[in-house]
Amino acid sequence: MRRVGVLVACLVLGGASSALAGPPTEQLKVGIDRVIQVLADPKLKSAAKTAERRATLAEITNPIFDWPEMARRALGRHWQDRTDAEREEFVRLFHDLLERSYIATLERYNGERVTYVGESVEGEQATVRTKVLDKNNRELPVDYRMLRRGDRWLIYDVQIEGVSLVANYRAQFDQIIRTSSYARLVAKLKSPS
Repeated sequence: MRRVGVLVACLVLGGASSALAGPPTEQLKVGIDRVIQVLADPKLKSAAKTAERRATLAEITNPIFDWPEMARRALGRHWQDRTDAEREEFVRLFHDLLERSYIATLERYNGERVTYVGESVEGEQATVRTKVLDKNNRELPVDYRMLRRGDRWLIYDVQIEGVSLVANYRAQFDQIIRTSSYARLVAKLKSPS
């Protein structure tokens, strides 16, 4: 499987064209367009602007995700055994893990394009199907699974070539908990390495 970091990068990379543009696709495209502006801004490209650039990227991308839902699904069956305080801590740690791991990936933007190829909506859930095209026109299918929260559509999973980000983390987290403990998982998530 390609490095999971590509998943988050695909969210915010490339110029975008839209085949079907319902509310989920439109909202996703707004976030992508804003990130592209930051990545393309010459005033934010220097190493001296790294902290400012990353803070701006996080400010744009954080509201696009349903972090509690994503964390709940990533923890899987172990979620129900957690207290409210443990759940809050896990959501924060999971968010920090993704942000720490993948903001740098976004900064490697190199002209990739995102083409929107379709959207399906069933009640409060939607899937926005895209293809990421590199400069050699190689295609990478990326699907965004979203939930409606009020008037917003938020991402709760990303699938690249059919492989789910949430399922990948769920398998890793379950393995750690089964072979060690939930406390060990939390300790690993707190470690910046």
